Amino acid sequence: MKLKIIIKGKKTQNIGYRVLLVNKALSLGVNNFNTFNTFIDGLQTVITMIEADDEYIEEFKAFIHTTSPKDAEVESINVEEYKNSIPPIERFMQAFQMEQLGKSIPILLEMRDKQNSMVKLQEETIVTIKAEEEKTRDVISNRITQDVAELRHEVDHVKYTLSKVVDKVGISE
Repeated sequence: MKLKIIIKGKKTQNIGYRVLLVNKALSLGVNNFNTFNTFIDGLQTVITMIEADDEYIEEFKAFIHTTSPKDAEVESINVEEYKNSIPPIERFMQAFQMEQLGKSIPILLEMRDKQNSMVKLQEETIVTIKAEEEKTRDVISNRITQDVAELRHEVDHVKYTLSKVVDKVGISE
């Protein structure tokens, strides 16, 4: 038995509908299967053709009427007999794989470009951090040198004052 199934709605594409359908066909052992996205009457549409034994066709029909992807917004499901040939399921899977690769290449290129930008920004940030680290080290070093010099001056003043006290009081060591 051969069927053509037309699933129309506001949201039937780019939500995994075809993956759901082919996985069900594979689980039933279907050899001839095809599904594709299109638009009919301004609505997103998934068209599926399936050829299998009657019992598997009935199970597939029950499945499509009870199961859809999470975000699907289906308005109608029409099932009709189909007369033309239906390609092997492997051909659909190859074509689907190529379609998905075609969609992913621009995304991957964008990801690469963003990653390159991030690496460049990271390199610039490292240079900036190292420069700021040097400045901070210089500021701290200068401050420590200044503080040590002030402490030495204060210690010298205390020693001088103590020596004056010792001289006045007449204390000997």
